[in-house]
Amino acid sequence: MRFCPKCGSILVSVGKDLICKSCGYKEAAAETKMFKEEIKTKSLKVKEEITETLPTVKATCPKCGHHEAYFWTQQTRAGDEPETQFYKCKKCGHGWRKY
Repeated sequence: MRFCPKCGSILVSVGKDLICKSCGYKEAAAETKMFKEEIKTKSLKVKEEITETLPTVKATCPKCGHHEAYFWTQQTRAGDEPETQFYKCKKCGHGWRKY
């Protein structure tokens, strides 16, 4: 973010220039360093390679009725709320969660 040297307002990128909307100051964007912000999201899916290392619990699968599932927890909401419990059936691989 760059500020206008004349009036102190934020310079706005317009094409290849940075322009001050308040006083009209203009400078070439090539003179400034531009940064690009990347936001990465995490997937809630558990990869097949690591399911064998997860603990197993007695839980009935809603899809096939099998009575054993892999179990893990993850914080999916605000920090003052309880974590979400995830299950994955050992037999059919169906996944479900309990809030």
